[in-house]
Amino acid sequence: MPFSDFRRRHPVFISTVALIIVGLLAIDGWVLYKRSAYAREVARLRAGMTDVERRRSDAVTNTHEAQTAMMMELLRRQAKIDKEIHLAVDVDSGRMYLERDGALLRESSVEVAPEKRLGAAKDTIRMAAPRGTRSVERILGPADAWEVPPWVYADRGIPRPAELSLAGALGPVAIVLNGGTVIYSWPSVGPLDDSTYLLPGSIRASAEDLRAVVPNLQRGTIVYFY
Repeated sequence: MPFSDFRRRHPVFISTVALIIVGLLAIDGWVLYKRSAYAREVARLRAGMTDVERRRSDAVTNTHEAQTAMMMELLRRQAKIDKEIHLAVDVDSGRMYLERDGALLRESSVEVAPEKRLGAAKDTIRMAAPRGTRSVERILGPADAWEVPPWVYADRGIPRPAELSLAGALGPVAIVLNGGTVIYSWPSVGPLDDSTYLLPGSIRASAEDLRAVVPNLQRGTIVYFY
């Protein structure tokens, strides 16, 4: 069928595809702009350093990045050979694996919240994607309450309620880990009821995928983040 005929028969489809393409191009442009701005800021900071300070900064940065990369690779390998059933989350690729003794039991995609600084002036906290190991503390269902941190309301620009504990705040199913890290599903109530907002320092997965893995988990089950 000639493209002109296809376009006449499916104008809505063609318009939707065109909008998607324009949206993707806009996102690409924004990423390139942020990358350029970051590069300019790095260049500005380095210009104010002495040669000794620049060499020291490069050495520290390279050493830290190498150590971090090595630690993440060791975690990845440890997860592959762990004989106990566990979860593993590849933060960079947005994949979650249910594994045991080298066998892959289930694989699913997840959304990883980007790094974010919360607060103002000197009173700020840095929320980054989890790395390392955690353990399961609780598994929540739709009727189970979770105490929403006060900073979530401030970050979202929503008035803070008197009662912070809210049933279903982490969706129909969620996994609460030690240290406060959560793997949650999209809720229909509370400040996280927004598909475009990811809870900083957390992982969001589909309710279907979480329901499939939680029967295999219990308190103390290890979760690897690398």
